[in-house]
Amino acid sequence: MDLKDKIAIVTGASKGIGLETVKLLLEAGAKVAGWSRSKPALEHEHFLHVETDMRNFDSVAQAFNRTREKWGEDFAVLVNNAGLGYQGKFEDMPLEEWHAMMETNVNGIFYATRLVLPLMKKRGEGHIINISSIAGTTGIETMAGYAATKHAVRGLSHSLYKEVRNDGVKVTCIYPGSVKTNFFDEINSVQANDNMMRAEDVADTILHAIQTHPNFHLVDIEMRPLKPKG
Repeated sequence: MDLKDKIAIVTGASKGIGLETVKLLLEAGAKVAGWSRSKPALEHEHFLHVETDMRNFDSVAQAFNRTREKWGEDFAVLVNNAGLGYQGKFEDMPLEEWHAMMETNVNGIFYATRLVLPLMKKRGEGHIINISSIAGTTGIETMAGYAATKHAVRGLSHSLYKEVRNDGVKVTCIYPGSVKTNFFDEINSVQANDNMMRAEDVADTILHAIQTHPNFHLVDIEMRPLKPKG
């Protein structure tokens, strides 16, 4: 896809993979809306930040309407990146943490995609990138809630791509291994370190998937650090 003057939305855009993806989309000529609770340290004439709580449909709808009012309806890219994770034994998981993961990691994707998808189908072109995790392909001890949400992202992505492929809309699911981001601030057993992947490398892969030929579709992309222990 040629991204020149196309509208791209990135959720969870304040830091990490989301922010690096925003930067690359801007370099490629897109107009980018970042939907996140915190504003990133980024100023660009083609960047719009909208404070958004992805757990709340009304908040997501307001972000969608503000983006459409700013740039119109030429929505071409949606990167569903917003997500969080908590660690703990299954029987000890606080209800609020379980719901926060489900509402952000799964419901947030549904809310954003539900709003943007009809416009992509109308124009016959679009690309939805859903950020899952290696946890979306396997079980992880003390991470049952997080793994459940990322398995849901995988199932959602596989089902949706089959539903909309003939409308010219691509759906790609990304499965990163450990990435050096603030995600691990909430994970007591792991500390972010230089042996993890870089957020910019994940973002570069996302951009590559988006810029492929219109009839070439990357459905699943799994990525890991080559030497996770150095």
